[in-house]
Amino acid sequence: MNIEQIKEIANAVLYEGYLLYPYRQSAIKNRQRWTFGVVYPREYSEANGGIEPWSMQTECLLRGSAHSLLDVHVRFLHLLLRTNQTPAHQQGIATNARQWGLAARMANEPLEEGVEREIGATGLALAELAAHPHMVGIVFPARLIETDDSAERGATVVREQQSVVGMVSIAARQLDGDLFKLSVRIENRTPGTRAIPAQGNRALLQSFVSTHTILQVRQGAFISLMDTPPELQAMAKECRNDRTWPVLVGNEGEYDAMLSSPIILYDYPQLAPESPGPLFDGTEIDEILTLRIMTLTDEEKEQMRSDERARAILERTESLTPEQFMKLHGVIRDLRPLREGEEL
Repeated sequence: MNIEQIKEIANAVLYEGYLLYPYRQSAIKNRQRWTFGVVYPREYSEANGGIEPWSMQTECLLRGSAHSLLDVHVRFLHLLLRTNQTPAHQQGIATNARQWGLAARMANEPLEEGVEREIGATGLALAELAAHPHMVGIVFPARLIETDDSAERGATVVREQQSVVGMVSIAARQLDGDLFKLSVRIENRTPGTRAIPAQGNRALLQSFVSTHTILQVRQGAFISLMDTPPELQAMAKECRNDRTWPVLVGNEGEYDAMLSSPIILYDYPQLAPESPGPLFDGTEIDEILTLRIMTLTDEEKEQMRSDERARAILERTESLTPEQFMKLHGVIRDLRPLREGEEL
């Protein structure tokens, strides 16, 4: 499986819980949604008792040789705050002073968005990683973007993003013959975060969110940590995975790629082929969510349109054909006849 196909599966992890039904900013669960794979700044973590993790580590086994080459991709969301600076009376929704004040707060309330970030290294020789680690820096500076949207909605959209700094260390250790242990450690080293208060979500703006790692090997093979051969189980138990779980990814029976995810998965996770697109829910209940979206009021749909990804969900749902919708209903997987003597 190529890297783009793997990223399609990894994106289900990246955007797990990004938006939840009813897909509105006003919904409480869409204001406190960043719960998976968060790597906080080290200064912030240590100043608050080390409760929040400032690192993530993946360890797994693979068979290889001096000719084995590794590709490592670390991916996460980098949050920004988007503010629509729109007077409520311009939206035609205020009928008195009290309503105007409430509407203004709703219209101008900052909304968190996630920007995809990816760093990595390709073509790393396994033999060289066994001799010394390979280091990759993470540096994404702060930025402020203002967009004049007055022609469409009478608004100025302001997007503000804080800087993040970190490091990825990639190392290997030869255990026995052609057997190696691979380690990938991710650290958030963003400076100037010690004084951020523990209350609220301010630290998330300088954190790595939904962090995960994609590993690929050429002329080598990863060992499943879920279905490990008996002779390797003792070594597999010594693999230290902090807040992440590596599983084989690709077509079943392939051993050249792993996805290390903050969400527990089984080997060879797959996207539901009948799903027309992401709903950010992480479970195969597309039919129920699609039906619920169809029942939203015009006002609720207008609130959905304020977020780019929520708007895409709405437009995709409203354009579904009857044939596409019927594919979501009554899917049965892994149906097989009972073996002789087997009970239900």
